[in-house]
Amino acid sequence: MTTLENKMMTIVDKNANPAPLGLLGFGLTTILLNIHNIGSIGLTSMILSMGIFVGGLAQVIAGILEFKKNNTFGMTAFVAYGFFWISLVALILMPAKGLGSKPDNIEMAAYLFVWGLFSTGMLIGTFRINKALQVVFSLLVVLFFGLALSDYYESAPIKIFSGYVGILCGLGALYTSLAQILNELYNKELLPIGTSHKK
Repeated sequence: MTTLENKMMTIVDKNANPAPLGLLGFGLTTILLNIHNIGSIGLTSMILSMGIFVGGLAQVIAGILEFKKNNTFGMTAFVAYGFFWISLVALILMPAKGLGSKPDNIEMAAYLFVWGLFSTGMLIGTFRINKALQVVFSLLVVLFFGLALSDYYESAPIKIFSGYVGILCGLGALYTSLAQILNELYNKELLPIGTSHKK
């Protein structure tokens, strides 16, 4: 009778990290939209195209790649926020093409509010990842609830305040994206993102 020895096989993941791409798509588009929210630029095709392709498709692609890396948080975040951007552009373009009516302020407040709820849940998850994402998601929660309040009360000051929060949120996502890229390239923490608590 022969004895079979159990051999452990280590699988090395050699796939690239998709998170910087998703964070880049989210960050750049968030910055541009919120420059509009503070009243500095118009809502032109520049922002809408960024919403479809960079904030939308790039994030969805990153989320699908996170799925392949068995990262539930990354997959959910990037796919959800990618389609958030696509749906936001659709909310603007569909009524202009006669596909449904334009949402009123209460409807937009509800739309933004539920995204604020989702972001609050995701914020809790970031406490298992790193401090940079904690900052990004904290600002994102304030952004969504602030924009919801600005629509509900039709308040320009709240919208402008939320716009500045959104710019900071986008810059935080951009920083986190570049930090992950540069830290990996130089094999050291050039740009700190905080200690990981994920087991």
